[in-house]
Amino acid sequence: MQLSFDRARIKILLLEGIHPSAAEHFRQAGYTNLHILDHALQGDALARTLKDVHLLGIRSRTQVTDAALACAGKLIAMGCFCIGTNQVDLTAATRAAIPVFNAPYSNTRSVAELVLAEAILLLRGVPRRTTEMHQGVWKKSASNSFEVRGKTLGVIGYGNIGSQLGILAESMGMRVIFYDVVKKLNLGNARQVETLEELLTSADVVSLHVPAHASTVNLIDANALAHLRETAVLINASRGNVVDLEALAERVRGGALLGAALDVYPSEPKSNNEPFVSPLRGLANVILTPHIGGSTVEAQLNIGSEVAEKLVRYSDNGTTLTAVNFPEVALPEHAGMHRVLHIHENVPGVMSGINRIFSESGINIAAQYLQTNEHIGYAVIDIDAEHSTAALARLREVDGTIKTRVLF
Repeated sequence: MQLSFDRARIKILLLEGIHPSAAEHFRQAGYTNLHILDHALQGDALARTLKDVHLLGIRSRTQVTDAALACAGKLIAMGCFCIGTNQVDLTAATRAAIPVFNAPYSNTRSVAELVLAEAILLLRGVPRRTTEMHQGVWKKSASNSFEVRGKTLGVIGYGNIGSQLGILAESMGMRVIFYDVVKKLNLGNARQVETLEELLTSADVVSLHVPAHASTVNLIDANALAHLRETAVLINASRGNVVDLEALAERVRGGALLGAALDVYPSEPKSNNEPFVSPLRGLANVILTPHIGGSTVEAQLNIGSEVAEKLVRYSDNGTTLTAVNFPEVALPEHAGMHRVLHIHENVPGVMSGINRIFSESGINIAAQYLQTNEHIGYAVIDIDAEHSTAALARLREVDGTIKTRVLF
């Protein structure tokens, strides 16, 4: 039986140098049992460390596997202090009744600014010119050097980053078109095109902002690259496996593309001590950055406080709003009541069993909330304080129960 206890006893583990704003937010909320590491943990080391952790915070390098979660018997929630959650086995986390939170929007501006800056630098030929200057070569020329004003930006994937990039680009005098698999409401004067081919043939700058999905693997392959103009540039700050790098390198070397900029790669070094290997290395008109699209002070500060707030809210009152793997429930405070959380398999009869227990025990329900997804149901029941311990014991007997506890 797991009962809630004093915040100072709730152990929080923050890995990978998460911004101090996260720790500060936890402390202000009364959570002082903080353990902070500036590096990732993997495999057995992670599993051993998780045994007595209640709240876990990671970034992109820590791989939270089914095996690691099997050792995390006290873990109640997890926060990915970044956009993606690919590093977490979400199916296993759901099965273990562990909601996972992230910060999908906090670094939107940072990524959009980097992409726009790279577009300007590539159209002006700055990467090649700066390389030549470092080699002692003075080559002043306006050949293949263009303003962004009046050029067309093609955004593939018109989500939060893609749409904000479009607004910034319009302020620079660019025309904006976008391609998305679903119909999207345009911002500003952006115009949605019907096909990827139409975007590729029309754009001077192509920027990728698509999610990780089977349909986006090598979305930009040799055939797609063949539709780009020789004076076009390609920028990828979305997912590493979206672009066929060998095909891109061949096209850049052959002069069939003005340049490219990449911030993400199919295989990335696990630490700053490992070498970076890519067929694009050494190409003067290609900008390569080490996955820093969202790595600004402002973005990391915002991410730290945003994800910490989500973990605190779940720990304090059970709210799961914006959890990526959990039914979303926004919960009010209910003074004078005890709140029982019941996480169960999404199968028929569970709620009947829960309500029958309260009825047979003569326990009045002050409020009840339920949401389900494909796999699990999340029920929150507010009851009179004196009945919570007895209710919890019987709720564990309901068929389909995964985890239940008294929150407060």
